[in-house]
Amino acid sequence: MTAAEAAAAASNLRATLETLTTEAFRPDLAEIDKLPTLALARTMNAEDATVPPAVAAQLPRIADAIDALTPRMARGGRLVYAGAGTAGRLGVLDASECPPTFNTDPATVVGLIAGGPTALTRAVEGAEDSAELARADLDALSLGPEDTLIGISASGRTPYAVGAVEHARALGALTIGLACNTGSPLAAAAHHRIEVVVGPELLTGSTRLKAGTAQKLVLNLISTITMIRLGKTYGNLMVDLRSTNDKLRARAHRIVALATGAPDEEIEAALTATGGEVKHAILVLLGGVDAPEAARLLTAAHGHLRAALTHTR
Repeated sequence: MTAAEAAAAASNLRATLETLTTEAFRPDLAEIDKLPTLALARTMNAEDATVPPAVAAQLPRIADAIDALTPRMARGGRLVYAGAGTAGRLGVLDASECPPTFNTDPATVVGLIAGGPTALTRAVEGAEDSAELARADLDALSLGPEDTLIGISASGRTPYAVGAVEHARALGALTIGLACNTGSPLAAAAHHRIEVVVGPELLTGSTRLKAGTAQKLVLNLISTITMIRLGKTYGNLMVDLRSTNDKLRARAHRIVALATGAPDEEIEAALTATGGEVKHAILVLLGGVDAPEAARLLTAAHGHLRAALTHTR
């Protein structure tokens, strides 16, 4: 790119940013640095309070996306997040929380961030501007038709996120675009568009604030409800959690207690017999079966505890 072309591109980008709601300047907040700390905290908190209603306006679209991706995951498909900067970090965060919370294979929910792991803690120059990098990252995963790709970008214009959605769609994957501006190229490229308009930020252009909060809320909705649909819970109990430390082992015991009402010694015996598997232990106690039979019933029920219980009565 010549110097003239680079200057023209920069000018066009500046012009584009001026049209984005997430980049808008708030004159009414121009002197917030003069406010007492408590008043500033109240101002920021009031701004944050506008995010849940903005997410609520998109719930029908979020539900449609979940209903489309869940059958794919039930057949072994993966859920992949792709974004740059804050958006990418939020995707990586949500993906990393699925194995301990829902006992998923780490390869089942994957977070991709432009620039790779280094970009989690420091900016990687030029990474977010590369659609080619997104295509390479998806090809490394061998993305296919049973997979789902969620591109995340506050502006809805980030080349890495848009490129990821476009390439995933070309590969036959289900695609979802999550942005915080209407009419975004990201949403337009996806099968399902989710555009949570939170308005200008407290700090002009700092989309780790309201936009980041909105993205986190939407990702929480998508991953949690999908896992509920996949049978990873029993009511509101996390029966597929992975007991990898003392806190989680104590939580596993408590979950079995809440689900069954059994005495502590029976719960410990069931957890020991099932290798610490919460769902299996509950089935042993409520269904009156041994550990191998609990495992067989859950396999036949595709991991759904309620369905497995119907075959013990």
